Order: sequence, then C-alpha cells, then structure tokens
Amino acid sequence: MNTECALQTNIEKDRVCVAFLGVWTTKTANCSSPELPTSFPATASELIFDTSQLKQWDSRLLVVLLKVIDLAAAHSIAIDHSGLPQGLQQLLKLTRENKGQLNTEPVKPSGFLEDVGNMTINFYRASFEMAVFTGEIIKSYSRFFTGRARFLLSDFSYFFYDCGPKALPIVTLISFLVGIILAFVGAVQLKLFGADIFIANLVGLGMTREMGAMMAAIILAGRTGAAFAAQLGTMQVNEEIDALKTMGINPIDFLVLPRMTAMVLMMPLLAIWADFIGILGGFLIGCFTLDISVALYYEQTVKAVNLNHFAAGLIKAVFFGYMVAFCGCLRGMQCGRSASSVGRATTSAVVTAIVFIVMADSAFTFYFNLIGL
Repeated sequence: MNTECALQTNIEKDRVCVAFLGVWTTKTANCSSPELPTSFPATASELIFDTSQLKQWDSRLLVVLLKVIDLAAAHSIAIDHSGLPQGLQQLLKLTRENKGQLNTEPVKPSGFLEDVGNMTINFYRASFEMAVFTGEIIKSYSRFFTGRARFLLSDFSYFFYDCGPKALPIVTLISFLVGIILAFVGAVQLKLFGADIFIANLVGLGMTREMGAMMAAIILAGRTGAAFAAQLGTMQVNEEIDALKTMGINPIDFLVLPRMTAMVLMMPLLAIWADFIGILGGFLIGCFTLDISVALYYEQTVKAVNLNHFAAGLIKAVFFGYMVAFCGCLRGMQCGRSASSVGRATTSAVVTAIVFIVMADSAFTFYFNLIGL
C-alpha cells in the first residue's frame, strides 16, 4: 500500500485531532488516506491539527484542510490553527478572507429606470470621449498644415499601400459579387414585366450611389480599422505610447495622423474601383445570362449613371474613410493594459465603424434625395 500521504482522525472526549502524515502534493499518486470525516461527535468542541509528521505540502493539502474546517464550522466546533505550518496558516487566512469577500449578498437586479440611467451616463461618456478625440485630431491637422506635426514619412507610404493596393483583391471580389447579386435580384422582378434592360439602371445606380462606397468601407472596417485598433492597443499594452509622450512626441501626430490621412485619401479611389467592378459583374450577368446585347446594356448604363451619382458615392466614401480610421484609432488609444483589452478594442472598433457607416449612409441618402442630387 502506498503510504506517501495519510490522514488520521483521533477523538479524545471533546477534542478532535486531525493529523496529516507524509507528502501532500499534487504529484502524490494514490494517496492512502481515508475519506474525510463526514461528521464529528456531538460532544466535540475543539478541532486541532497535527503536522509533526508532514514532510511536504502544496495546494492539495490546502484544499483538504478547507474541507475539514468547513465541516467543523458546520458543527460549531472551535478551530485551533497553531498546529499548522506558518506558511499554511497564512495561505489559509488569505483564502478565508477572499472567500468571505466572495460570499457577499447577491446583487439585486436593477430596475428599468436604473438601466436607462446607466445607459444614458455611458452614452454621455462615450460621446464626450469621441468629441475630445475629434478635437485632438483637428489640432493635429492644424499642426500638420503649419509644418509642426512630428511623424515619419515612411509611415504615410506604408499606410497608403496598406489601405489602397493591399485592399484591392478583397474589394474587387466583394464588389464583383455584389454586382452579380444586384443583377440577379433585379432580374427576378423585372423579367415579369419584360423590362430586363433596366437591370443596367439598377446595378449602375446601386453601385455608384450606395453599394460601392458602403461595401468598400465595411470591408476596410473589418480589415484595416481592426488592424489600427490592434496596433495601437498593443502599443498601449507595451507602453510604447507612454514612451512617445515621455520623449515629447504627440501620439496623435505620430500614430493617428498617418493612418487617418491614408484612409481618407484611399477610400474614394477604392469606391470608384468598386463601382466599376460591380457594374462589370452586373454587365456579365445581363449579357451572358439574360441575353441582353452588349451595346444595349452599355448604352442603358451610360444613360442611367451620370457624374452626380458618382459624386454622391465619392462624398460618402470620404466620410466613411474618416469613420473607419476614427473608430479604429479611438478604440486603440482607449485600450487597456492587457491582451483581452486588445481583443475588446478590435471588436469594438469594427462594430462601431459599421454602425456609424450605416447611420451615415442613411443620413446622406435622405439628404441627397432632399436636395435632388
């Protein structure tokens, strides 16, 4: 029998002595100790411990000891810790204190008015932080145009490439598929009225005014906006932003300005590319699936789409690019000091950017229709 660890319980009148023998570690296999006592005699009034034959111990002994103490407390038996090693006594004290803190009264569910109040306070704080960050960006651009902003020119070229050419493959694929989807959706209904040719109008207007800029922005929100948040959040965790402040370098000028400028300038170009690729997708479906002649489809598209429609999409693209960069940089600068904070910042950047993009697109659409653009 393996006797590396053992537990003995001796009862003498009103005193219960629990003795720990041998090696009580997590590496000790097949401990021969009997099961813990399930109860103590009704006459017992005191619990003591004997560790004179205890050789080694770790958290395994602490777990068993806590079970014995809880059992004694359930029988209202006084506990004497003097027989335990000093280190074990300290661990036991710390464990019991933390356990006491955890065993607090259950939190009562908050009421409706309290939830509304908390949401209002959180919304106010978030709005205030966004307003402050917007002010910092405006001040940064004022320093940029007066030649006082400190940044690396290599950062500009890198972010231009990252936001533009590197994003072309995914923007091309998604825009092409969106154009195909618009063409098929239009064909289902327009075929009923023998108006297949108006698929060109649907795809052309849909891509130039709405889907081109919005899909490019949503793609970059998940691709580049999330990367901005992760990069700046990691710098917060590694205290690199604090180091920049210590050296007298404004982190908004050095980190945010290149990212935001690259995104705002590249987004309209990506939107134009997305427009043409989406129109190409609809063109292929119309000509090779719905038997519309190439010349007729081209002529109908040229009649339906004019520069005003492209202008509406480009105006949206500029604002969408700003929102993607703004949300990514804001959440990155707000990131905490842990790895989980970086993950939350990245997720929040994508969600916030997409919500802002959809809200802004709705507002622009309403306003453009109001002014006849």
